[in-house]
Parts: sequence; C-alpha cells; structure tokens
Amino acid sequence: MSTETLNAQRAAAYRRRLTSKQLEAEVFAHANRSIKLAETGSAIDRTRAIADNRRLWSAVHASVIDPTNALPTALRSQIAGVALTVVRECEAREPDLGFVAGINEQFASGLWS
Repeated sequence: MSTETLNAQRAAAYRRRLTSKQLEAEVFAHANRSIKLAETGSAIDRTRAIADNRRLWSAVHASVIDPTNALPTALRSQIAGVALTVVRECEAREPDLGFVAGINEQFASGLWS
C-alpha cells in the first residue's frame, strides 16, 4: 500500500472521529489488507505483510505485559499468549497468513463492537 493511500486512510479515520478502540481496530484491518495484497502480490509484498504483522503483534505483546496496562490481568495474559503465537507464526519458514488474518479479523471485530 502506498504512503499516499495510507495517509488518505488516516485522514479519513481522523475525520470520522474514531474512538481509540476503533483506531486500534483499523490497525488490525490495515494489517489484513497487507496480507490480502501478499496473497496475489510479489515476494516483497509477502515479506512486508509478514514483517508488518510481526511488528504489530510484538507491539501488542509489549503493551499487555506492561504492568501499567489497565486491562484485567487474566485478559492481558490471554492476549499475550495470542500475540506470541502470531509472532511465532510470522517467524515460521512458511507462515500461515490465513491464520494470522483470522486472528487479526477477530481482534478488529472485538475492538469495533
């Protein structure tokens, strides 16, 4: 996805005055768009999608293991487990992008509701 397209999406999100949870959902949706592009795109598209998702889920993991995170401890632990699973999948020799996309979709859906 080009920088211009991404900036246009960010500007549209800002104009819609999304909540922080909705903005987080948009991050997962963007990661999924990257995966969908990777399915039909070039090797660089696939590499970029995997790297983007690995960074996203590494950031999620770092956020939920932070002791100042306000989420309940049990929920933080569950999310940390999911995050590590996705990161491991992204680091696999042949990552299952369908699996990663499914997790992204579940999290985006949960954040939108």
